Amino acid sequence: MSIERARLTRSAALASITMAVFLVTLKTWATWKTGSTAMLGSLADSGLDLIASLATLVGVWIAAMPADSEHRFGHGKAEALAAIVQVMLISVSAFGIAVRAIGQLMSGSETTAAAEGIGVSVIAILATLALVAWQRHVISRTGSVAIKTDNIHYQSDLLLNLAVIAALVVDQYLGFSEADPLFGLGIAAWLAWGAFNAASEAVDHLMDKEWPEERREEFLAVLARHPELRGVHDLRTRTSGAIDFVQFHAAMDGSKPLREVHQIMDELEARIEAEFPGVEVLIHPDPEGLVNEVGDAAEELLPELKDQA
Repeated sequence: MSIERARLTRSAALASITMAVFLVTLKTWATWKTGSTAMLGSLADSGLDLIASLATLVGVWIAAMPADSEHRFGHGKAEALAAIVQVMLISVSAFGIAVRAIGQLMSGSETTAAAEGIGVSVIAILATLALVAWQRHVISRTGSVAIKTDNIHYQSDLLLNLAVIAALVVDQYLGFSEADPLFGLGIAAWLAWGAFNAASEAVDHLMDKEWPEERREEFLAVLARHPELRGVHDLRTRTSGAIDFVQFHAAMDGSKPLREVHQIMDELEARIEAEFPGVEVLIHPDPEGLVNEVGDAAEELLPELKDQA
């Protein structure tokens, strides 16, 4: 599965790079022909998408590397770092577009050659739709946070290109000359908001945020069904790239010999693997009633679930 995941994520990253090169070339010509701030904004976004897609390729490439002596938990966080690079580039793009739009509003410059700009935007929309469809397929198979962030880029590109078309139509054919810079400001605001939202998942990975409460409850429900498990405390979960990690203290009958306890832990790990494939598990068995932790880590998590099970 890890080999297949690496192949899919790399293919998605390479597809993004190819698409970005195509769109940058197309929009450079269209910006020169139209002088449109909205088109310039779309060009700037595609240019930064190219850099971001290169960062994504590096990120997924590194993330696919197996664990080694210096990275015992693997390299999964490389994807989150690549996503952060993308977010920074989106923010720079948004700022630059906003500055250009404000300048155009103040100077009153006009756009030209609307038909060419509209045609380029339509081509860009069709090409981007194909890329987004492939990225979504890869995300559904891999859960890659770097590809998810790249996908957000290109979803926003669809709206960007629609905004460019609207700006050129209103400016050139309806006579409202302020439409282009106003749409440019709207695009800048949209990109800034997208950057803020895209950062959250990457930061969660880098900060080892706990699993969502619903998933934690599902995990505890699996533990509660094991008849030998007397309790669970100090449950810790996190996600790094495509790999989930979980560790906890398991309360056992203190009279059982170590060999039997070890066998029970193996059985418990097998149950977890069946319900949560690929999760990395670290279990610390404790004699029932022995809790050395304090605070939230000492809280017993299974009583109610045991009753339900």
